Amino acid sequence: MAMSVEERFELIKRNTEEIVTEEELRNLLKTKKNPRVYCGYEPSGPLHLGHFVTITKLMDLQKAGFQIVILLADIHALLNRKGQEEQIKKEVENWKKTIKAIGIKTEIAIGSDFEFSKEYQLDVMRLAQDSTINRGLRSMQEIARDVENATISQLWYPLMQVVDIKHLKLDVALGGLEQRKIHMIGREMKKTLNHGFIALHTPLITSLKGPGQKMSKSIPGSGISVTDSLDEIKKTIKGAYCPEKEIKENPILQILRLIIFPRFEKIEIKRQEKFGGNLNFSNYESLEKTYASGKLHPLDLKNCVTDYLWKVIEPIRKNWK
Repeated sequence: MAMSVEERFELIKRNTEEIVTEEELRNLLKTKKNPRVYCGYEPSGPLHLGHFVTITKLMDLQKAGFQIVILLADIHALLNRKGQEEQIKKEVENWKKTIKAIGIKTEIAIGSDFEFSKEYQLDVMRLAQDSTINRGLRSMQEIARDVENATISQLWYPLMQVVDIKHLKLDVALGGLEQRKIHMIGREMKKTLNHGFIALHTPLITSLKGPGQKMSKSIPGSGISVTDSLDEIKKTIKGAYCPEKEIKENPILQILRLIIFPRFEKIEIKRQEKFGGNLNFSNYESLEKTYASGKLHPLDLKNCVTDYLWKVIEPIRKNWK
């Protein structure tokens, strides 16, 4: 049975940090049967936990009737000093295989296929005329590599990201909260761009090493990617930050809320009888409440996350091969 506008809206809103704006999204759902949404990824390494949050949200949007576009932003990766051309080219091919293995029905756009057109570059220049250097720097604070020594190429990056939204004919731009400042440049310069869009932001998962740390595969123990083996995932999760009864900035709970629960109708936490036996949860809220009360041990929670993350990652690894 087809979902109502409100049902579609609630599915899209689930596990989001903000929608700019909710009223615009409701109007879009009322007036357009299959709107277009995208998320862009720098192909500089394998898909990891942070990517899984937006991939999961794209799955929600697909259920809500959206046409999905995934941009493999090869030129952005180059501008952001994430690798040399040949290395990035190889990663683009790896990402194509990974997306296919995930099974999401999507149009895959490659930045270098359309970003060198005359009209595209003129749009970037128009935005550049209306943007201050300070604004460009602020927009890149969360995503630039070595932002203290930012290059001019990294100031060009946010303008291109905004122009991507126009040239891919998108109604909604999806990204983690670190993309917010870039999306706001695009919304505020709607007239210059001659294109409007809705911004949809998902939360960021805390580093597995704990608050204040950066989640990066280059930092051992801080994250997990689809290339990790079951043993590697077990080891990383076992050493992850997960204080007893602590809800705030707990990455293990965040993984359950943002990645696992949206994919599984029921979560089973296996425990020995002497520790109370198995627990079953049909929603995240009840699990969080149980954990906050101290009736669920961090180790049991970690074992559960390892099992279910592997259920998500293993099929991708199999299909990828």
